[in-house]
Amino acid sequence: MSKICHLDFVICHSETMSQDKMDKIVSLSKRRGFIFPSSEIYGGIGGVYDLGPLGVELKNNIKRIWWRDLVWSRDDMVGLDAAILMNPKVWEASGHIQSFTDPLVECKNCHKRFRADHLVEKYETDEVGVFSLKDLEQMEKVIKNMSCPECGQKKLTPPRQFNLMFKTYIGPVEDNASVVYLRPETAQGIFVNFKNILSTMRKKIPFGIAQIGKSFRNEITPGNFIFRTREFEQMEIEWFCPSKAADKWFNYWKDERMKWYVGLGIKKDNLKFRKHEKQELAHYAKEAVDIEYKFPFGWSELEGIANRQDYDLRQHQKFSTQDLTYFDEETKEKYLPHVVEPSGGVDRALLAFLVDAYHEETVRGEKRVVLKFHKDLSPIKVSILPLVRNKKELVKVAKEVYNMIKPESVSMYDELGSIGRRYRRQDEIGTPYAVTIDFETLKDKAVTVRDRDTMKQERVKIGKLVDYLKKEM
Repeated sequence: MSKICHLDFVICHSETMSQDKMDKIVSLSKRRGFIFPSSEIYGGIGGVYDLGPLGVELKNNIKRIWWRDLVWSRDDMVGLDAAILMNPKVWEASGHIQSFTDPLVECKNCHKRFRADHLVEKYETDEVGVFSLKDLEQMEKVIKNMSCPECGQKKLTPPRQFNLMFKTYIGPVEDNASVVYLRPETAQGIFVNFKNILSTMRKKIPFGIAQIGKSFRNEITPGNFIFRTREFEQMEIEWFCPSKAADKWFNYWKDERMKWYVGLGIKKDNLKFRKHEKQELAHYAKEAVDIEYKFPFGWSELEGIANRQDYDLRQHQKFSTQDLTYFDEETKEKYLPHVVEPSGGVDRALLAFLVDAYHEETVRGEKRVVLKFHKDLSPIKVSILPLVRNKKELVKVAKEVYNMIKPESVSMYDELGSIGRRYRRQDEIGTPYAVTIDFETLKDKAVTVRDRDTMKQERVKIGKLVDYLKKEM
């Protein structure tokens, strides 16, 4: 991971191998239909990306598996899909209007803008020492000696706070009375619906409310492909519990969320916990930890788990004047629950799964690129390949096999190019199984099933193919 080494902003670059891998993943993502720059024909728009046909399947699989494991399989979790636009008083109560900011600096020479905390991150000198990245005065001491990373001039302005929320208006008149915001997080939709869900679903504490949805942040410096973008999707749980049980549930969710990523194939060595230091904790948090992934650009946050205490419900109770307390029928106690929040980014998870699945291998003197996704994640599960396309009998049987498998599993029919090239194409998009219809098929009514990871081939009767694939999946 790059780190700042001197006052004059010398960057110690990480190994070129890591950046090379990232470049290859970005190239593959566009070439194979995973991720495209948004509105590219007009020059694109910074920090925004579109998901192609394979990318949307991968992302939907991530969300579906998360929902399956966190909502469908549990009796103590319910779901929610709150609106993106909310009463602006929500953001006043939550503190976002006042304090949802990042420190911004601008170069007076080239007029580029940068996150001040990113410029000085991990910066240490005898003069300044280790300091809080929230302290503007301390950051200013370092930044005044730094050169602009874009043009090299020492003309950076002192840092100032910049609110990250996108502002818009409801109705035809653009005035203060019609101001609304694109939500910067999904959590507040859960908190303001706490009482609704409590009364309609008759849940007893402890229980959780899960939500997957879009959020928007006007990032000063988006970057690292889809890692930091201005429009992104979150997978969040707000877990409500008595205050005395919050520490226990914090540790429970910390372990559960780590196991989830490992269970979907991410290597343990590429994951770690990073506990937040006291000076970097959010104002509402008693404790917080990040699950970090070893991306090609360095260790970075994949998901955060925080003990938010009763801050959010207390704030919304105060600003709305509505009673948001919970009454425990057993103890006859009335209280505001504390909250443990596991919050992950869908797009960051997608990037981590892409990076971890990417492999280059040499097979019989040729390079093979393969995405070794967990089978549940693979965008396409089975490809159907006639050995050649100019043999009508083979094509006819291949399409019959495709139509047979398609209702059972997400499949792709491919007849263009040599069989070797088609195998490589399917390897590169992470398809676990390739089914080849060859000339022997016309005689023995069997097909060749090729495994993506081992490249081993097995002969399977067409009549048993669906059951075979179900068993292997």
